[in-house]
Order: sequence, then C-alpha cells, then structure tokens
Amino acid sequence: MASVVKQMNGATTSSAPVDKSNFWRVGHKPTLIAAFLYFDLAFMVWVLLGPLAPDIAKTLSLTPAEKGLMVATPTLMGALLRVVNGLLVDRIGPKLSGAISQVIVIVGLLTAWSMGVNSFGGTLALGVILGFAGASFAIALPLASRWYPAEHQGKAMGLAGMGNSGTVLASLFAPTLAKLFGWNAVLGLACIPLVIVLAVYMVMAKDAPNPPAPKSIIEYFHPLKTADAWWLMGFYAVTFGGFSGLASSLTIYFTDQFGLTTIMAGYCTAACVFAGSLVRPMGGALADRIGGINALTMVFLVAALALGGVSAAPTLGSALSLFVLAMLALGTGNGAVFQLVPQRFQAEIGIMTGLVGMAGGVGGFYLASSLGFAKQFTGSFSTGFLIFAALALVALAGITTVKGKWRATWSTGARI
Repeated sequence: MASVVKQMNGATTSSAPVDKSNFWRVGHKPTLIAAFLYFDLAFMVWVLLGPLAPDIAKTLSLTPAEKGLMVATPTLMGALLRVVNGLLVDRIGPKLSGAISQVIVIVGLLTAWSMGVNSFGGTLALGVILGFAGASFAIALPLASRWYPAEHQGKAMGLAGMGNSGTVLASLFAPTLAKLFGWNAVLGLACIPLVIVLAVYMVMAKDAPNPPAPKSIIEYFHPLKTADAWWLMGFYAVTFGGFSGLASSLTIYFTDQFGLTTIMAGYCTAACVFAGSLVRPMGGALADRIGGINALTMVFLVAALALGGVSAAPTLGSALSLFVLAMLALGTGNGAVFQLVPQRFQAEIGIMTGLVGMAGGVGGFYLASSLGFAKQFTGSFSTGFLIFAALALVALAGITTVKGKWRATWSTGARI
C-alpha cells in the first residue's frame, strides 16, 4: 500500500515520508504567515515616531537631541522588553505572548490619541508603550522557528523576520496621514490595522508541538555564561541596530540635512527601509547556502564602507544610494545572524531570541540617539555615522576571530 494512514495522538498522519529538503512541505504555513503579519504591523507602530518626528518636534519645539531621544526610546524599550517576551514565550507559549503584547500596544495608542501627547515627557511615555511592539521580535521568530528543522531555520526566521518591512508602511503613510488629519490622529488610525491583524493572528497562529520544558528564571540566562551568546548579541547589535536606528532616524536626517518635506523624506526613508526588509529572508537563505559566518563577513565589510561614505555624502542622491546599500547589507545580516542562533541555542531559542533581539535594540537606540546628539553638538550627523561604521569593522574582526572555533564545535547538519 502506497500510503497508510494512521491515527496518532489525535492527529491524522501519513506513513509516506515527508520531503524535508523542501521548505514548503515542512513546518506550518498558517503560523508562518501569522507570525509575519503580526511582526509587520507591530514594527509599523514601533517606528511610528520616526516619520512623525519633524511634525511632533515643530509642535512641541524639541531640540535635535530631544528628537533623537524621542525616536530612540521605543527602540530601547523594545530591546529591554524582548527579554521579558523571551521568558514569556518559553513559559506560556508564543501565541498567547503575542496576543498580550498586541493588546497593550493598541490600548496605549488609543489612550495617547484620545488624551493627546502635549510634552516631550509625553512622547517618551508613548515611546515606552511602543516598545511592546518592538518586543514582538522575541515572539514572532520563535513562533515560526519552532516549526522548522535546522536546515530551514534561515529561511523560516528570515520570512517571519521580514515583518520588519512594517517600517516601510510607517514611512510611506504616516507623514501623509499627518498632513491630512494631524499627527496625533495617526496614533488612533494605526489601531485599525492592528486590530484586524490581531484577529487574523488569533485564528491562524498555532504553537508548535513539543515545546521546550519550562525552566527556572535563572536557567533561562545560562546562555549568557557562554561567549557564543555574547558574540551573537554583538553581531546583531550592529546589523539590526543599524537597520532599526536608521529606520527611526532617516526622516529626521533627510528633512534636516537636505530640507525635504516630511512626505518626501518619508518616501526616501521607505526606499531605504524596504531594501533592508526585502533582503532579510534572502539573507537567511544565503546563510543556509554559504553559511552564516561567510554571509556576515561580507555584511560587515559592506556596511562599514557604506556608512562611512554616508558621513561625507555631498548630495541627496549619493546619500540615498549609500543608505540603500547599507540597508541591503544590514538586512542580509539580520537574516544571517538568526540562521546561526538556532544552530547553537536550539533548546533556548525563546530566550536567545529575546537576548539577541535586545542587543539589536540597544544598537538601534545608540545609533538613533547619537545621531541627534551629534547634530546638536557638532552641527552634523557625520560623527554618528562614522562611529557606527567603526563598530561594523569591530564586528568584522569578531566574526573572523570566532569562525574557526564555531565550525569545529557546532554540529547541526546545517552550514555554519
């Protein structure tokens, strides 16, 4: 008989072998789609203050440093809350964790819209709430990852992680909606797609079977005793830190540096962010093919050159081209790092996603805030870009240092 159908544990399965080499025949596609949609809309609102920053700053008379801190606060809070979400994922499962986080964001945005944001302190408070949206990273990725074997982790994590394309939606639509209805109204309007996607998420998402057994809180942080965890966190601080920091800050940069309107600056920002979002799954697939180490080596070199070039870019065209190149590299790096994380920390994927994601958020906070301080105290954004380019070179030296050991000691069947 070609196929024998058996009833096992209440589920109908076939004895015909599954082709595990085919990505689309393994895993759980509805959950992968749900993870992407949830992540996409969460990231849209996470960076919402960036596209709105010129209008908010004008209304509230903010300094360049205050603008930098305003757009950086959601990034920092997202980083810190990713650890909390990583713990929740391993305790109560990613689906419920995601639902709780999304409800907090929706309620926070509705409150800000109805009461108004009338001070710099108010923008920081809103930034804290938006941090819950940024922390969705530690939920969406393990939600998808736990359904896929090691040889497909790069593609699964990359496709779920492509939800960072939500930053494109914020850059494209927030400035236009702000011009039509006022920037405070955008906070309320953002809740409409959030509610719709939350309903879709609750229907489609499903926690993977056989999750890791719950551990004590102290046990969750055992990975931090290993140097590998710190290396991966450092690499992601550069790749995702660069991506998220630029996504939050480029609207400010284009308006201040080249005098663009907020709508045109939003279009330019969207082009850059789209490039970085588009290649994230490609970065995961590339890492599956050539190894995450080789992919990151190329990423750090290109990012350093592009960000260094931006610091001296004389025209809008040259700056825009270099930003697109930098975002292509950083987006590829985001996918490559998370091809490596499950190879080393499969049993701790929830908390490691949170820890590595936290490091990425800290990197984004540093870049966004440092650009604001650089502008205020030196009159130019160049210093902030140069320092981050130097960090990319440090990361390049780091991946060169550890690659021999990782290839010798990691054994998962996937390319490293």
